[in-house]
Amino acid sequence: MLLMPHSTIGNLTTPRQCAAVLKAMGDETRLRILESLLLSEKCVSELTQELHCPQPHASHHLRILRNAGLVEGHRHGKQVCYRVSPTLQRALRGREGQTLDFGCCELRFPTTTLLTLRQKR
Repeated sequence: MLLMPHSTIGNLTTPRQCAAVLKAMGDETRLRILESLLLSEKCVSELTQELHCPQPHASHHLRILRNAGLVEGHRHGKQVCYRVSPTLQRALRGREGQTLDFGCCELRFPTTTLLTLRQKR
């Protein structure tokens, strides 16, 4: 797997860079995790409850997203919590939190999906 430098997320200029990020997001579970983290930081235990999946499954997908530079994790006591990476947050500015602009392409999350996630909180 190609590890993406965090500074390039908002401006993917080569097909290889773009493909690496799109590959990381090319799974339904990873897209659901990313949508959830767009709303707020969450610990792995919260994500497993929200996604209805076992902890190893969620951790596997989080590792792929982390290696692609899309999310970052930090320890909060005994738990690891994740948030959208700062460079990805910058790519979201001025887009009302629903469109990710990678420079090579854009990914838009439907407003209804984000509203549904907000209501579950």
